[in-house]
This record gives sequence, structure tokens and C-alpha cells, in this order.
Amino acid sequence: MTDMTMTTSERRATKRGPDLQGFFLRYGLFLLLVLVILLFAWLRPSFISAGNINDMARSASIAALMFLGLTWIIAAGEIDVSFMSVAALANMVVAGLVVSGHGWAIACVAGLLVGIVFGFANGLLVAIFRLPALVITIATGGLAGSIAAAIGLGTSISLSSTGFIGTLLHVNFGVLPLLTVVVALLYGAAWFVQERLTFGHYLYALEQNRSAVIEAGVPVNRLLLMLYILSGVVSSLSGILLTADLSSGQPYIGTSYFIDGLTAVLLGGMALKFGKPNVIGTVTAVLLLAALLSGAALLGWTDAQRQIVRGVLLLCGVAVVVWARRKTRAHI
Repeated sequence: MTDMTMTTSERRATKRGPDLQGFFLRYGLFLLLVLVILLFAWLRPSFISAGNINDMARSASIAALMFLGLTWIIAAGEIDVSFMSVAALANMVVAGLVVSGHGWAIACVAGLLVGIVFGFANGLLVAIFRLPALVITIATGGLAGSIAAAIGLGTSISLSSTGFIGTLLHVNFGVLPLLTVVVALLYGAAWFVQERLTFGHYLYALEQNRSAVIEAGVPVNRLLLMLYILSGVVSSLSGILLTADLSSGQPYIGTSYFIDGLTAVLLGGMALKFGKPNVIGTVTAVLLLAALLSGAALLGWTDAQRQIVRGVLLLCGVAVVVWARRKTRAHI
């Protein structure tokens, strides 16, 4: 009995020894972010100028807000490919209402309702009626995108004033926008919910063994419905912010966020919880993408070259998540 206990202790001690592979698997994404920032700062000192940092932080904050709900949906083993179209529709609804003479307050409420309606529709069809999430969100995303294009008759809507949203976007704390501080606090709260509450355990258990979670009495359908509504709400909020940030409504703006969203969530799965999408990983991947795109622009890279980088990162994220999930299921 003593020998067995000692053997177990020795094994644990061995596991506590230096594990470079484990270290890089958990923290490699953070190290890559630091490396990219240092590299671009060396190649182009203007990369770390106050103005460029402010611009990167603002764009990264809007993107991170949009991808928050998507992170938890993918972590739960589902998918939502309508998030960027919902953002585009909210963007066009706000721009259309402002141009037609309605105030920014009413326009923002209408934009937020867009996210609630589409999020509820996705959740209802996927969670309650058990229809395939990919098919459903492709359909709802296509509907949202079509309505967005119809509002502007296929073209953008220019705004002469960005209202109180534009004012808030340009409030800064030092070099950082107020928006960045707010999104950081939101992600901090999301991390607490994910790591310290039973919600996080249910979330990851759903992907691993959904039947066991249902048998444990967890209201799975209600949980998934909430996740899809959350995704719709944060997507619409991002669309509202983009209206003020761009001073216009852009019906096809969601296209540029599709690859970025999947890349951020899947690549973020490489951080901390290997193979499991998580909020800290997502925000780190968003910062990495923002740094890469900003640095690439300063170096004069073409749009095609930037898309190649995005594609490579997405492939890395998909490969890591799929491999990790197969390994986890093999041990169940």
C-alpha cells in the first residue's frame, strides 16, 4: 500500500517537473502576441505611437465584443455563423433610422432589438426544436444580410453626425479608449462566470457529453437559448458601435468579421484551456489579429497577403481544437 502511495506521489512529482511542451501549449499564444508587438515596433516605430495604439484598441474592442457570445457557443459544441450578419443589420438599421430623422437613442434601441430577435430565433430553432445549428445560422445570417442590403438598396448610408455614441467612442483614459476599458471589464466578468460559477462547468460539459448533462438535470435548452441571445445582443451592440466608428451604415461589413471571428475563437482555444475556446484566449487572439493587421498595413502588405495570414491562423486554430477534442473524447 505504501509502495503504491509512493509510486503515485513520484508520478505526481514527475508531472510537476519542467514541462516545456505544456507551457508553450498553454501560454504560446500570449508569447506570440508579445513577439508580434515587439517585431512590428522594431520594424515600424510608429506602430507603438499613441494614435496607432488607440486605433488598434478601439477596433479590437469592437471585435472582441462581437465575438464574446460566439466563444461560449463554440465552447458548448454548437456554432453560430450569423453573428457578423446580425452586426451588419444592426449597423444598417441604426444608420437608416438616424438618416430618416429619428434620434440616436431610438436607433440604438432598434439596433439592439435586432440582436435580441435573431438571437432568440437561433436559440429557439437550435435549442428547442433541435435543428442543426450550422444550417439554421446560415439561414438566419443570410436573412439578416439580405435585409441589411435592402435597407440601403445595396449601398452604404453616410452619416453627418455620430451622436452620443461617437462621443463615447472618442473618450479616452490616457492612450486607451473608454470602450476598451469597458470591454476589458466585461471580459473580466465573463472570465469569472466561466471559471468560478457552475455555468462554466455546464458549458464545457455540453461539448463533451451532452446526454450526461441532461441526465444531471441541467436545463440545457434554456442554457443554449441564453447563449444564442447573448451572441445576438453583443453582435448588435458591435454593429451599433461600428455605425458611429465608421460614420456610416455598411451592409456588407460583416464579411470582414466572419473569418476574424472564427479565427479569434478557435485560435484562442490554444490558450490556457488547450483545445477549449475561452474568453481570455479569444481576447488575446483578437489583440493578435489587430496587431498583425495594423503592422501589416504599416509595412505596406497587400490585402491578399493579410488574408493569407488570417487563413493560416484559422487553420492553426481549427487543427488545435479538433485535435484536442478528439484526444479528450478518446479518454472518456
